[in-house]
Amino acid sequence: MNERGSVKARRDAGTQTLLRGLALMQCVGRGVTTVKSLAQTLGVPRSTIARTLSSLVAEGYLHHVPYKGYFLGARLIELGERAAEQRPLVDLARPHLEALAAATRDTVHFGILDNGEVLYLDKLPGMRSVEMRSRTGVRMPALATAMGKAMLAKARESSWPDAYEALRRFDARCSDRPALRPLAEVARDLRASRVRGWTYDWEENEIGIRCVAAAVHDHAGRAVAAVSVTSVISFLSEPRMHELGPVVKSTAEHISRALGRCREE
Repeated sequence: MNERGSVKARRDAGTQTLLRGLALMQCVGRGVTTVKSLAQTLGVPRSTIARTLSSLVAEGYLHHVPYKGYFLGARLIELGERAAEQRPLVDLARPHLEALAAATRDTVHFGILDNGEVLYLDKLPGMRSVEMRSRTGVRMPALATAMGKAMLAKARESSWPDAYEALRRFDARCSDRPALRPLAEVARDLRASRVRGWTYDWEENEIGIRCVAAAVHDHAGRAVAAVSVTSVISFLSEPRMHELGPVVKSTAEHISRALGRCREE
């Protein structure tokens, strides 16, 4: 074998070793934890599996518990946290937001919860020439928006009274706000939203404007963002609002998977 062929062979062998190591970690993450079961799953000799496992344990990617098997190691926890910090949230969401905007022809929003408020990170204007006060960079009390309600529905119920008080103070400063509903009614709405997977805004934020929103989850299942479809009543009748719920939820699930969230059973 000439020198070029030797280099290629070593490169191919290195790639195969890398891919085998990654496959092993994925199997361990799914609960396949013994040398025998890993060898059977991957169709690789036990001796080869054992050598690769030993290397992964030495580097901290796996952890070995005698008589129990192999488990994901601390190094992966560290890398997972760094990956979560480095994810360009809006960039990952944008293709899915654009697809939703094209499918519905309505305005699409994307935002996060920050210190009890919804921070609008992105807005894709619809194709219906509808004007509304929302814009990228704006903050609103969480309960004043469908996106905020979608995220709060997944939060601890003990956090709802504080969110309601923030909305009450906000309403007191604004003369054009719809009448504030009782906390008990808002709580029932949030519980219903939690069950169905999306939430509605029936002109609760802005007179004449309706909205449907769903929460986006990260790899750990936390509601870290939300996506919504918004328009005027003439384009968002009650039947269409109900039709859009599963569509918005599906978009939120696509974004969640882009963030590392496993498909829900």
